[in-house]
Amino acid sequence: MSTMDLAAAQWRKSSRSDHQGGQCVEVAGIAPVIAVRDSKNPDGPKLILDAADWRALTRQIKASEHDLA
Repeated sequence: MSTMDLAAAQWRKSSRSDHQGGQCVEVAGIAPVIAVRDSKNPDGPKLILDAADWRALTRQIKASEHDLA
């Protein structure tokens, strides 16, 4: 398994995220993929998705197909 260098990644949170330590994820677009991490654990594991998988995941989340509670 290869790893991706994310040192230059510019991570961002949703403008709707809770800025008081709530449960958030951060994303970074590192062409040709999207990296996702837990905002409370920025040094922890990252999820790397290609554009099609990112679109599918966000579509599923918006459709409440995942238990996010």
